[in-house]
Amino acid sequence: MSEAQTTQSTAESRPISLRDALRKARIEAADRTGVVVDLRDAEVARLEILNEALDPVFAQVPGEIDLFDRGISQGETPRLWIDVVAHIVMGRDKRIYRFVQDTRFGRIVLAESHDVPAIVEAVTDYVARRMIEREHALAATPAPKPIAAEKRRRHGFWVFAFGFVLGALALFALALVAALQNL
Repeated sequence: MSEAQTTQSTAESRPISLRDALRKARIEAADRTGVVVDLRDAEVARLEILNEALDPVFAQVPGEIDLFDRGISQGETPRLWIDVVAHIVMGRDKRIYRFVQDTRFGRIVLAESHDVPAIVEAVTDYVARRMIEREHALAATPAPKPIAAEKRRRHGFWVFAFGFVLGALALFALALVAALQNL
């Protein structure tokens, strides 16, 4: 056996040091983390493209309607929020858009597509339905009539006066009961 073969066989039979094993594990973890970060960045970029495509739709929503709060949240799963109950996430393959809504009975998928225009159309329909629901809710409950400040002030005075008289009568009755017990 040659000297080089002996050195190689002893190096293979020697256990790896913990330091080398930790270094190797850190490199592997960094490689995996890099891939995950790249995927997340790609998801966010695709959601930003969709967000820009939705700008014309939300530009048409009247300013007094505050139902919608659109924005991208960057977390473990990036989401493009449409309102408090509906958002868009990327599917498992990271190329498909999934438009979902949270309901009392769980999450439902409103639309799913690879194409931005299809999701824009689904979001437009959703926004229109929400605006109609808002109109119906506002029409069903009439606004309370405002009470004039003068009338409120007079009403408050009479409530105070009634309470004062009632309290005085209660004290008088209490004193009368205490006096009768002492007799």
